[in-house]
Amino acid sequence: MERGYFYFISDEYYKKFSNEKLMTNKEMVHGEVHNRPCYYSFQDDDEKRIFWMIPVSSQTDKYLNEYNRSIEKYGVCDTISFGYLKGEFNAFLLQNMCPVTNEFILNQYLYADSQKPVHIPNDLKRELNAKARKIIRLAEKGKKLTFTNILNMRRQLISTLE
Repeated sequence: MERGYFYFISDEYYKKFSNEKLMTNKEMVHGEVHNRPCYYSFQDDDEKRIFWMIPVSSQTDKYLNEYNRSIEKYGVCDTISFGYLKGEFNAFLLQNMCPVTNEFILNQYLYADSQKPVHIPNDLKRELNAKARKIIRLAEKGKKLTFTNILNMRRQLISTLE
């Protein structure tokens, strides 16, 4: 797995962390099951075998409302970002981020025509990485900004690596 690219997470991960409030793994499109959501990845600062995954959603109207409410109330929103992925405007849901290891990666998100990895601009990568690291630091201080217990999940993954 490489940082800064997009991946799909296996069903085994969702089974392992079934008690967490993870986004659902599958979506029906034209009667067929598709891997959803795709996740933007970046590497953990301390344990390099852990990657943090930020899900992407095309439901931008829903998340724009949440984003705007947070801006009105707090003057900032670190849990949702927006940007373009494959030419489409999407929401990057840091509030749903989760840690993962290579064993739970199903496959990489590739452009259908070229089979090259899907990517985003560097400025959006920097924004996502900065917000995610802030969320992790705040979680370490006891402030919870994510739906999942990211630190407990990280501890469980590290224990399986040892």
